[in-house]
Amino acid sequence: MSTEKKHDCCFIFIFYAALKCISISPGFFSRYVKLHMMLLCGLALLDSMSWPEEGWVLLQLLLVASFSQAEESVCWRRGDPENPQLSKDGDIMLGGIFSFHREWKNTQDTYMHKPLPLQCTSLHFRGFQYVQAMFFAIEEINNSTDLLPGITLGYKIYDACASIARGVRVALALANGNEVVSVPSEAPCTRPAQVQAIMGETFSSPCMAIATVIGPFHIPLISHFATCACLSDKTKYPSFLRTIPSDYYQSRALAHLVKHFGWTWVGAIRTNDDYGNNGMATFTETAQQLGICLEYSVAFFRTDPPVKIQKLVDIIKASTSKVIVAFLSHMDMDVLLHELSQHNLTGYQWVGSESWIFDSQTAAMDMHHILDGAIGLFIPKAQVSGMKEFMLNVKPLSSSSNELFTEFWETLFSCKFTQSKSSTGNQSKCTGDEDLTGVQNSFTDMSLMPIFYNVYKGVYAVAYALHNILGCNKTCNTVQLDPFTILQHIRNIHFKTKEGDEVYFNEYGDPAAKYEIINWQPTENGIVDFVTVGLHDASLPADEQLNLQNKSLIWAQNSQQVPVSVCSEKCPPGTRKVLQKGKPICCYDCLRCAEGEISNITDSITCMRCDPEFWSNERRDACVKKEAEFLSYEEIMGALLTAASLFGTCLTAVVAFIFFRYRQTPIVRANNSELSFLLLFSLSLCFLCSLTFIGRPSEWSCMLRHTAFGITFVLCISCVLGKTIVVLMAFRATLPGSNWMKWFGPVQQKLSVLGFTLIQVIICILWLSISPPFPFKNFKEFKDKIILECALGSPVGFWAVLGYIGLLAMLCFILAFLARKLPDNFNEAKFITFSMLIFCAVWITFIPAYVSSPGKFSVAVEIFAILASSFGLLICIFIPKCYIILLKPEKNTKKNMMGKGAQKSS
Repeated sequence: MSTEKKHDCCFIFIFYAALKCISISPGFFSRYVKLHMMLLCGLALLDSMSWPEEGWVLLQLLLVASFSQAEESVCWRRGDPENPQLSKDGDIMLGGIFSFHREWKNTQDTYMHKPLPLQCTSLHFRGFQYVQAMFFAIEEINNSTDLLPGITLGYKIYDACASIARGVRVALALANGNEVVSVPSEAPCTRPAQVQAIMGETFSSPCMAIATVIGPFHIPLISHFATCACLSDKTKYPSFLRTIPSDYYQSRALAHLVKHFGWTWVGAIRTNDDYGNNGMATFTETAQQLGICLEYSVAFFRTDPPVKIQKLVDIIKASTSKVIVAFLSHMDMDVLLHELSQHNLTGYQWVGSESWIFDSQTAAMDMHHILDGAIGLFIPKAQVSGMKEFMLNVKPLSSSSNELFTEFWETLFSCKFTQSKSSTGNQSKCTGDEDLTGVQNSFTDMSLMPIFYNVYKGVYAVAYALHNILGCNKTCNTVQLDPFTILQHIRNIHFKTKEGDEVYFNEYGDPAAKYEIINWQPTENGIVDFVTVGLHDASLPADEQLNLQNKSLIWAQNSQQVPVSVCSEKCPPGTRKVLQKGKPICCYDCLRCAEGEISNITDSITCMRCDPEFWSNERRDACVKKEAEFLSYEEIMGALLTAASLFGTCLTAVVAFIFFRYRQTPIVRANNSELSFLLLFSLSLCFLCSLTFIGRPSEWSCMLRHTAFGITFVLCISCVLGKTIVVLMAFRATLPGSNWMKWFGPVQQKLSVLGFTLIQVIICILWLSISPPFPFKNFKEFKDKIILECALGSPVGFWAVLGYIGLLAMLCFILAFLARKLPDNFNEAKFITFSMLIFCAVWITFIPAYVSSPGKFSVAVEIFAILASSFGLLICIFIPKCYIILLKPEKNTKKNMMGKGAQKSS
């Protein structure tokens, strides 16, 4: 056989032997080790040996060895045994994992020898308190005739030393036991768990690790203080339950509490573990929804180097927020408090989680009153009859070999167990009969009774589940216990404790979320009083969950006033928020609303525009109705124009009276007295029509003012035009052979006036029929005023009316101008020329003045034009005649009118 073929055959045999080993060997780990060793040995042989018959012999020996090992059906425990620190036999065993120590010694592994076991340090009395609560519940159940009659509960309790790795190790010890070799069975290496449920651990991160390991075995793990919301995930942690609410509810409640007091600019500190990180994540999410901003969010752990903790203190010093939300474990809070005390960092309002807010040990450490006035959430107070007395009646075990209890007793009483009767050093000798009465330390402090009660409820939950599984009545049936069955029954239990509290778990393995709001109120003797100032019940509707009682709260530095912690002051009504560039949404500037806009709430993000008929007030916080501007009788300008209109009317009436009184005189009869009276009547209407322009515009006044103005002025101009034509005709009639007067006699004069006026009437009727003027609210002219005016409707109609008046006026002016030099001593054509000149000048200048005048001034310009032109006609045509009639009666003769008197005297 060639060398290459021999090598190939060798590899095939080694691989076949490995497969055979895996298929027969009962333990996966042992099978893996055998396979690995065989492959290494085979490769070593191939490298170190040439290929003679010796190689085949060694290969056969390896195969024989593998088959002989594969036939073993016994599982061997690997590693050192883990013995429980506290144990007691019973029919059914419960496990417990608590941290009797809070630290451990760090060792440097050299990888040259087996690592030494974890050395726990810094004894912590709280773990003993939890254990005592568990013992109390077990004692009650074992002595009960109603719950698990005839069944005794035992326990195995381990010290996790606050180490995640050790927590996992002792959890596996509780599940597997410490036997060196398993008993051979039909299913090798498989047997029921050593305990039916495990009580503990205290903190979230160890619970996550333990629940991950024992979850596939369905061993229930019931924690009394692990609050991380992540543990509610039944996909990752199927066998985890707890008797304390999830941090999901606490974090949201803390955010609502912060919002309730108006704190929108806060700092946040958290423990750098699952408890702190997950709790703060939920708080941050809820805070953002409520408009709360975090100036900083820093994580640290108690084992961090001093430099990192110093950096945290520097961040607090440099911050502007006065409220700090601390999602910390009590041990991390103690470390931080020690550092803050060295810097005397007071004046901050602390908001705490349940882990430290009710901790009297933390309060006792606060010698510099840094945490005075702190506020936070804690589970409702509880008192279990007999528990306090039981916990304080602890005695060391009779055997001094129990190192844990010996250490506990020596630390509790500052004494030393010794073989000799003499004391050792400065310490007194421990006898084991010491009395706790009068001892004041963290072990005798019962302020954490609600947490002890959680341990108590967890033990009872397991007992009720076992009671249901075993079908206990007066006696219990013998049933093979299965962890999965126990887990299912624990999830479905619903019972009341002897204190009347309901115990049940929801689908996530969590209890109902209820909290008390705690306020740190220092007393005169320096002891902090934890005062309940409110309640938070997550089962109620959102607007009813937070309920603060009418109790006086103490804030930071013993202040009675609620602290203010905002990045920017609230924007008052009348302003809006504008975010500052590059800063959180809580940092903003307040800009005043623009004209015509308001904001009537605090911290408005927008300004609302007022309706067109309203305008913003001076403070920009309310819309007030705009001032309606129109030419009224009450104001000075309206009153003056009204007076001028009435004066013109009265003056016209006086002139008419004079003319009527002296109607037989030559000067009145000289130019058709009927046209004169008709002209005076039309002038009085012109004066009166100006009154229709004064006052609030209405539908009727708008139609009346322009039509009355147009018709009366056409009537007036028609009369003047008639008088002008009469003058021309009279001159023509004096010429030899002239027959003009018979074509323009009194009847023709009246018909001409009627005809000219009728045309204007028709124009006005068409205007009113097609698109009449109407009242209009002008919002564009002024921002803060409403101009009440009359819209023209059809501009064509308006300009047709004005144009027709202008046409007649121009015709009258031209004819009067032509007749101005006729040989009469009193030539009326001269006065008509002057009157029409004034009339045309007024109305020509009216157009640009009318267009450029705002609001009511445009109406005033129109009234002024009407009055000015009316006064011009009245004064130029009639006042000279009245002067002669009243003051120069000697000139009121036919001879004088014809100029004969003047010729004689000459």
